[in-house]
Amino acid sequence: MKPSANNERVFAMSFASVYPHYVNKVVGKGRTVQELHTVIHWLTGYDEQALRQVIADKTDFRTFFAEAPRLNPNVSMITGVICGYRVEDIEDPLMQKLRYLDKLVDELAKGRAMEKILRK
Repeated sequence: MKPSANNERVFAMSFASVYPHYVNKVVGKGRTVQELHTVIHWLTGYDEQALRQVIADKTDFRTFFAEAPRLNPNVSMITGVICGYRVEDIEDPLMQKLRYLDKLVDELAKGRAMEKILRK
C-alpha cells in the first residue's frame, strides 16, 4: 500500500469520529465495549482514563498513535487482510498501525477468542 493524499485525510480524522463505528461493530456482533477497550489498550498501551481523554479531545489518528504510551511488542503477530491489503505488507508505518487496529476490531467482531486476538 503506497502513501497517498487519501492516507493524510485518514490520519487527520479524529479517533473519536471512528470510535462509535468500532463500538457498533463489536456490540452488534455480541461483544462488549470493555472487550473493545481491552483490545485498544493491548495495542496502544493507553489506559482507560487516557483512552477517554483521547476521545474527549477528538485526537486525530496521527497523534493517537504518535502519543500512544507503548505499541505492543507483538504487533508483528497481527497478520491477514484488511481493506484488501495484507497488514504485514503495508509500507506506511502509521497506516499499518491503523490497520492493525482495524484488524483487531474485525477479529473481535467475528467472535475470535480474546486470547488469540491478544496474541497470547
